[in-house]
Amino acid sequence: MRHVLLAITVFLLAACAVGPDYEKPDIETPETWRFSDAEASEVINTRWWTQFEDPVLDQLIDEALTANLDVRTAAARVEQFAARLNITRSDFYPQIGYGAAGDRQGISSNNADGLGIDAITTNYQATINVGWELDVWGRIRRASESARAQLLAAEEARRTVILSLVSTVATSYVGLRSLDRQLEIAIDTRESRAESLRLFTLQYGGGVIGQLQLSQIKSEYELAVSAIPTIERDIAMMENLINVLLGQNPGPVPRGKNIDELTLAQVPNGVPSDLLLRRPDIRQAEQDLIANNAQIGVARAAYFPRISLTGIAGLVSGDLSSWFDSDAATWAVGGALSGEIFTGGRLSGGVQQAEALQQQSLFAYKQAILVGLQEVEDALISTQKAREKLVSDGRRVEA
Repeated sequence: MRHVLLAITVFLLAACAVGPDYEKPDIETPETWRFSDAEASEVINTRWWTQFEDPVLDQLIDEALTANLDVRTAAARVEQFAARLNITRSDFYPQIGYGAAGDRQGISSNNADGLGIDAITTNYQATINVGWELDVWGRIRRASESARAQLLAAEEARRTVILSLVSTVATSYVGLRSLDRQLEIAIDTRESRAESLRLFTLQYGGGVIGQLQLSQIKSEYELAVSAIPTIERDIAMMENLINVLLGQNPGPVPRGKNIDELTLAQVPNGVPSDLLLRRPDIRQAEQDLIANNAQIGVARAAYFPRISLTGIAGLVSGDLSSWFDSDAATWAVGGALSGEIFTGGRLSGGVQQAEALQQQSLFAYKQAILVGLQEVEDALISTQKAREKLVSDGRRVEA
């Protein structure tokens, strides 16, 4: 009965973990805007760039998602934190090892005890050892909780890189097609200015106009000519940027639809606040907060003793032929308790450091939400005003 009570006591002690449990911070966010959560989820889960209806753009983004070096780096970082989580969780289980040794020793007759005996001793041994730290205070559990949150944060960081990559590739491609159109207009303008210059040169030769008017026409022509190299430079630089995003060497980029044929992507006018919290950068900030919150428990557990069980079993013999005799067996079991008495403030400093990191993560999480709200509001007003300007520009062009 005594052993049962002891086992129950150890289990109850192991069921508690020092340090604060994570509680999601109370963040004030705006109320839901125009449409429901389900509708908003449908919008964000689509491949939004396909709304441009340009197969070349779709192919470029697919290549970028496969070969972009930033994405591959982020994926490798996820694997790193997954391995770290496995390492941390291994402390939950007994650690089993092995060892083998052999020695031969000669004892001189001139030994200190004065026995005057010459002897040679041989000894062989093979052992299996087991060590297991009991997670009484929850140190290992808190460390595992922190490692898991770091893994999730790395995954959210990877998603952030992917979203940024897709947006940059699509924006760069649209910008490239816009530059292509500008180059066409610049070339047409140069040809038009060249024809005007030819006509005005004839008029100048006939005495119809003076040198001043001819010089003005020449200036307009040269201005049109000088605009072309600038646009061609911008096109080459934009192509180089897209190739880097695709993980390729600089070079030309294939084209699909021209800028006038691209279908204008539809952007929702509002996003529910709880949907905003699904942004990977915000979720990454929250996982960082969870990880640092758990580290407080790891730091506080250092105040308490570590309790571990050890065991060893093996064979010891002076002759390999008698290694498996019953007399060659050896074993030992034991327990150990170790702790700190005086550290000069090291333990309290560790707790203070963990608490400070937790506060930094909390403020970073709140800041990420504020920045997310700002970016949504900026995007909505920019989209609305850009559409209004587009309508106005269309009327001006038509006029």
